[in-house]
Amino acid sequence: MEELPLGLGMALAQHPEAMARFAGLSEEEQQAIIDGAHAVRSKQEMQAYVENLMK
Repeated sequence: MEELPLGLGMALAQHPEAMARFAGLSEEEQQAIIDGAHAVRSKQEMQAYVENLMK
């Protein structure tokens, strides 16, 4: 699995619920989220991206 992008890691750290959900995903699901995070271009977008993990 690819290393977490810094912005994704920071956003997950601010949302323990999302971090727990991410940690419980399969490696393939985690990789898909990491791949999607590479398209995020701002802090606000990353916050929204991580908040969507909780839905």
